[in-house]
Amino acid sequence: MTMTTAQHDANASAPPPRMLAALLRLHPYVQGSYVRLILGIGAAVAGAVVALTIPAVLSWIVDGPIGTNDVNQIIPAVALVFGLGVLEAVLVALRRWLVLKPGTNVDGAMRVDIHNHLQQLPVSFHDKWQSGQLLSRAMSDISTVRRWISFGFVMLTVNVITLIIGFTMLFFWNPILGATFTLCALPLFYFGIRFDLRYSTFSRRAQDQAGDLATAVEESVHGIRVLKSFGRSAYAINNFTDRATKLQSTERTKGNTLGDLWLGITALQGFAYAMSLFVGIYLASTGAISVGTLFAFFTTVAVLHWPIDSMGFLMQLTIDARTALDRFFEVMNEPVRVHEAENPVSLPAASGALVFENVHFRFEDAHTTRAATTPDLLRGVNLEVRPGETMALVGLTGCGKTTLTALTTRLYDVTGGRILIDGIDIRDVRLAELRTRVSMAFEDATLFSMSVRENVLLGRPDLAYPIDDRTRERAETLLAQALDISQSEFVYQLPDGIDTKIGEEGMSLSGGQRQRLALARAIVTQPAVLVLDDPLSALDVTTEQLVEAALRRVLATTTSLIVAHRPSTVMLADRVALLHDGVIADVGTHAQLLERSELYRHVISSEGDEPRVRERSDVERELDVVVGLEESRMNDRRDPDSTLDEGVIP
Repeated sequence: MTMTTAQHDANASAPPPRMLAALLRLHPYVQGSYVRLILGIGAAVAGAVVALTIPAVLSWIVDGPIGTNDVNQIIPAVALVFGLGVLEAVLVALRRWLVLKPGTNVDGAMRVDIHNHLQQLPVSFHDKWQSGQLLSRAMSDISTVRRWISFGFVMLTVNVITLIIGFTMLFFWNPILGATFTLCALPLFYFGIRFDLRYSTFSRRAQDQAGDLATAVEESVHGIRVLKSFGRSAYAINNFTDRATKLQSTERTKGNTLGDLWLGITALQGFAYAMSLFVGIYLASTGAISVGTLFAFFTTVAVLHWPIDSMGFLMQLTIDARTALDRFFEVMNEPVRVHEAENPVSLPAASGALVFENVHFRFEDAHTTRAATTPDLLRGVNLEVRPGETMALVGLTGCGKTTLTALTTRLYDVTGGRILIDGIDIRDVRLAELRTRVSMAFEDATLFSMSVRENVLLGRPDLAYPIDDRTRERAETLLAQALDISQSEFVYQLPDGIDTKIGEEGMSLSGGQRQRLALARAIVTQPAVLVLDDPLSALDVTTEQLVEAALRRVLATTTSLIVAHRPSTVMLADRVALLHDGVIADVGTHAQLLERSELYRHVISSEGDEPRVRERSDVERELDVVVGLEESRMNDRRDPDSTLDEGVIP
């Protein structure tokens, strides 16, 4: 599968990029919000300056009105302190209002970008990545970045400026006291660097493990029927518990690392405070400084208490944001291998001839450099499906049938050769137009958490939201026809009919019902080319026969390529293509291939041994034998050379 935990750990242990370089990658998302951020930082700095002004007022009060017992000046001084406090509160509120919008804007833009990028990435990317890892990047990691922009970045900037101004004021009040406090606080730099080096690794590991945990939850929920039916709920619980325990251990280590930083900051701050108090009392006792100056100095230290204490938390949030950005851009930096045509052309309103010319394909590993040496799965497929023809594609399991059909809509791109529709290379056609003209139905039918109507009309956005009576009538007509052909009349018996909301991935329906709705979704688009990847595998025999009979009406005028596993599906086709060892080994009618190809007979007999073919009951097989004997008897009756008595059944 997928990005493994070992690969995540390797990423986590790699040397982290410089903080500034990592965070500068946010520029495209923040560039429209710089004005508000700068104003917010300005308001926060102004609030810090106001807070640092209060010690000067208190110094004047202590040395002035209180020292001279001038009661008349105390009330105005108290009013001034109160006014400064109110002003600081207003500036804090203004800062919060200014920086809230940039954070939410960045959050929204990043979520839209990663979702759109995931939609553009090829299927091979999604084959390798765990969905939980992608979900954690698109949700929790982006939320971490939003919190950092709205709070961490602003407060880190403001606190650094506040500390510079505050330490300058400490030296202004008294150089000796300022030097004492500063020297005692210098080891904080050592604790900060040590914290950065240790915490970065644990932060990345925790975020990766959170993605693994999300994957475990998703797999357990989606596979709940399998787990319950095999009595393996305990296995799922143990798997989840194991991953949760690993995350718990990492989070505990993160907490201990942060606790060590807080311990260092608090201890050093207390030590610096005590030493400064000792020196300050000595200086005041000798008359070197006034009591008001000493009071102002320690009031300034008190104002600096929060900026110093918060540095640990802000560093933690900054490192978390940096690793979150690393994880976000790991996905965003994945190349989009299926590109839009530079000079797109439109497909003609023609018959839908489908041609494979020397098509090669191999799966490329985005995480290694071994793509060039990976053997081709398809090694030169040449096949022509004539306009209006139904071609069945058969072959042994793993020969590349599904991959070949996926190439027709560029879910993957060919690595050699080309695919033509009406003489035009599909790589020269806009993806939206191509996927409108070529429609697919997969064996593994996926439905969405919306109504039956919306699911079936998913490929017809022009009809999904009718704006007039004519469009609405056309939508209802096509919808009814598609449901009739796919034998999906059961939807009318649902609580709200075709407007019934079905559960996630359609799991409230049976497998056969999901397949029939997926087939209806492919048919309703009225494509020029219809590609079906064994879309009837989950149907019972009776329903399959009804669907096949209805499909014949559609396939009579539509170019169709059908991956066939059942002999009955093969019988729908005008011709059959045998895929073997990466090439088309033979093409002909079912009867022709049975007669001349030993490989085809082997493939058909092998397909007949698969479980989905053995779904027929003993009674049904016996009925087939009787019907076959009756057909033989009728043929003999028409044969003038027959020696059998017409009244005797052999």
